[in-house]
Amino acid sequence: MGYKKKIVLPIIAVFFSSICAFGQVDTTVVTVDEDFIPVISLSASDFESDDEAFDISGLLQGSNDVFTSTAGYTFGACRFRIRGYDGENTTMMINGTPVNDPETGKVIYSTWGGLNDAMRNTVNTIGLAATENTFGTLGGTSSIITRASQFSPGTRITYSAANRNYRHRAMFIHSTGLKDDAWALTISGSRRWAQEGYVEGTFYEAYAYFISLERKFSDNHSFGFTVFGSPMRSGRSGIAVQEAYDLTGDPYYNPNWGYQNGKIRNSRVNNYHKPMMQLSHYGTFGKTDITTSVVYSFGRGGNTALNWYDAPDPRPDYYRYLPSYWENDDEYWYQYYTDQWKNNKQFRQLDWDHFYFANTKNIFSQRVGDETITGNRSKYIVEERRNDHNQWIFNSTARHRVDDRIMLTGGVNLSHFKGFQFKEMVDLLGGDWWVDVDQFAERDFSDENLYQNDLKNPNRLIQEGDRFGYDFTANINHYEGFAQSEFSLQKVDFFIAANLSYTSFWRTGHMQNGRFPNNSYGDSEKHNFLNYGIKGGATYKISGRQYIDLNAGYITRAPYFRNAYISARVRDDVIKGLSSENIFAGDVSYIVRSPKVKSRLTFYYSEFINQTWNRSFYHESYRTFINYIMTGVNTRNLGVEFGAEANITPDLSVNAVGAWGHYTYNSRPSVTLSRDNSAEMLAENQTVYFKNYLIGGFPQAAASIGFRYNAPKYWFVGANANYFGKISIDINPDRRTETAVGGMVTTDEQLPLLLGQQKLPDGYTVDVFGGKSWRVGSNQYIRLNLSISNLLNNKNLTVIAFEQLRYQSNDIDRFPPKYAYMYGTNFFLNLNFSF
Repeated sequence: MGYKKKIVLPIIAVFFSSICAFGQVDTTVVTVDEDFIPVISLSASDFESDDEAFDISGLLQGSNDVFTSTAGYTFGACRFRIRGYDGENTTMMINGTPVNDPETGKVIYSTWGGLNDAMRNTVNTIGLAATENTFGTLGGTSSIITRASQFSPGTRITYSAANRNYRHRAMFIHSTGLKDDAWALTISGSRRWAQEGYVEGTFYEAYAYFISLERKFSDNHSFGFTVFGSPMRSGRSGIAVQEAYDLTGDPYYNPNWGYQNGKIRNSRVNNYHKPMMQLSHYGTFGKTDITTSVVYSFGRGGNTALNWYDAPDPRPDYYRYLPSYWENDDEYWYQYYTDQWKNNKQFRQLDWDHFYFANTKNIFSQRVGDETITGNRSKYIVEERRNDHNQWIFNSTARHRVDDRIMLTGGVNLSHFKGFQFKEMVDLLGGDWWVDVDQFAERDFSDENLYQNDLKNPNRLIQEGDRFGYDFTANINHYEGFAQSEFSLQKVDFFIAANLSYTSFWRTGHMQNGRFPNNSYGDSEKHNFLNYGIKGGATYKISGRQYIDLNAGYITRAPYFRNAYISARVRDDVIKGLSSENIFAGDVSYIVRSPKVKSRLTFYYSEFINQTWNRSFYHESYRTFINYIMTGVNTRNLGVEFGAEANITPDLSVNAVGAWGHYTYNSRPSVTLSRDNSAEMLAENQTVYFKNYLIGGFPQAAASIGFRYNAPKYWFVGANANYFGKISIDINPDRRTETAVGGMVTTDEQLPLLLGQQKLPDGYTVDVFGGKSWRVGSNQYIRLNLSISNLLNNKNLTVIAFEQLRYQSNDIDRFPPKYAYMYGTNFFLNLNFSF
């Protein structure tokens, strides 16, 4: 307790001593225009003088950083993660207001999908560097600027063609600029669509809209209002075992679709639309700038899926329908399934016509209350697992320049979030109704009350549009304040920042579950967490061209709602010993900024302590659906990243980017297994031997070299050669427990298969791009750009790989890993007219 006080009290002192005055943070506005290259203006004396009294310009964080731009785009095709961090370790903001998802901490980019022109202006920081609007986190920050007055006046109309997730895109943007020094308006919209995307059986249908209005009352005061949204429906591709890819000869085999009356239908449809509105005031009071915003976000998210009752599993890649299941037991069925998979396309897809046939031939009498209802009880249905929400955010940030050397920043953020989680009946597939009971509980218990999903409505007959199965609200309130002080001296710039936050969450159940009648309905206990963070950094200015930059921080973070509950769908029990996560991170960089060469070499290290891992799946040994909860998960991320860009001539530039990381589990977590249909604990405090295993599922090493030639006649061409390596499979913790190997001896042939971690092949790709612009009138331009990714058509690079959680210890191949592969050659053609 004394140790905690020693840490917290200095942070509180920093916070409250700095909150009285505010300052400006040194960041750079970056756009994605091809011809935009932000530069630092330096005089000759900046890098020639030896005078210690001379001041050298500081770094502009995120200013045209070649590593970050390459890692985000070129490496993104292979799901590369900068420094190995998940999305919750980057803070995304709209006009300075954080908008990460409170349930998971992740950034939901589809909220503004298709609004490329409207969302192109961003202020970025890298890692733990000082920021303008928030304390941030160890992965850096990105703030999208949507103020209408910040858009250049004009109109742009764009058409794009591609062979990726969508085939076509139409987009426009119109900006008035600031009219009469009073009003500014920007509107934008788009449509993206494909009857079938790159993967067979997928489709894409998305729209987007954007309106930003600003009223300037004086040089010191203006109000801005922004609203945007991106309604989208898409048919998803699936992930399969290697056997399915080999049998079909298709590395993009998709088990999620089939034919219904001769037409393609996808069972896994993503339906998303969560608009966001923001009202902001921008004020200047002497040396202090204050930005205050109120944000309201709401809408629906959902993914459809098949469900079935008293019927064979409808998934074509179900393990019993694969030849390998029969290989050692029955030669006839092995040959039968092999032949069907190879030669009968309909066999390896969903049979929608059969679902309708089965449902219309299933006469059933169901007792509901005092009456009995007879009809066709659906054996197969399409349900939608909804994730709706509404959220209010209040955010205010002040920046005060004390003098030329000191800038102070502070702010508060208040968020009230409600996430609505439920299932909705989408399609009864020809049946009359579905009974709202849990079929796993129905199998396990004889008491009818125990398998009711809602005791307040027992044996309810579900119609299309009804909620069923589970229905609860995730309530999350988060309050945060931060303060930051920046100092600029003759040879050194440095900063220190601290934050304090309070998080409270609880579950509100809207159904009284039969297995948990006393802890599923109504408001649960509130779970409260007080957290803090402190970070600091310094830049030593060797000269006007060379810098040494050092940052470090310690952050505590409340657990996310999604990980906190044993099974939030049906009860309000939280994980035993639920506590905050602790994060330590640091990095040191050598940076060169000269007229011809820009480069950055960074070494980084971070530790995540006391993470929670929570999954639900069918356990083969216990033969039931379980909740698998792993606590005390520690991970370590260390590595190096390098990016350099050199101007060989005024028209020719070359770049080189490389990253090598070593991301490992750094503890032996404890595991608790609970039966999903009861409060029974199947196992407690089992040890998972995770330490030193690699964090898998994405490349830990990547590199790229490339060039770009800008011709005097307004055309350009370029290419990149890319490498991805150090890719390992994402491992199943249950296979690394003492229970899993307890019955084996060291010479057992299954032991290395059970404990080993598969290393996946390295891979190479080549990307090319080019473009041309024409001036066709006064301030009128036509621009044509073409990019071709994976020119060599490499289809062997794994972008997703994980061991199935369900496994059989004496037959590891029964439930083999699942994989997804990088798209082959694909293109994106962009034609726009601006005036």
